[in-house]
Amino acid sequence: MENTNRSVFAFQGIPGMLIATVLLLSILAVLTYLGIIAQQDAMQKPYNFERSELTDVKMLDNTDTKFKIMRTKE
Repeated sequence: MENTNRSVFAFQGIPGMLIATVLLLSILAVLTYLGIIAQQDAMQKPYNFERSELTDVKMLDNTDTKFKIMRTKE
């Protein structure tokens, strides 16, 4: 008699479906939690830039795609 049941984990039917569902939901919960933690950290420490960093900012013009130098108001 030949062994034709060659599944990797041998969980079939309802138990296999439940294990896969619980595994996927736990991965979703962990990634959601880590995303919320990352957003809270970014909210507590926002990016700050100095006014002197904006003096030579270049921007593409929408009409003729030439570079323009933007002046900051002081």
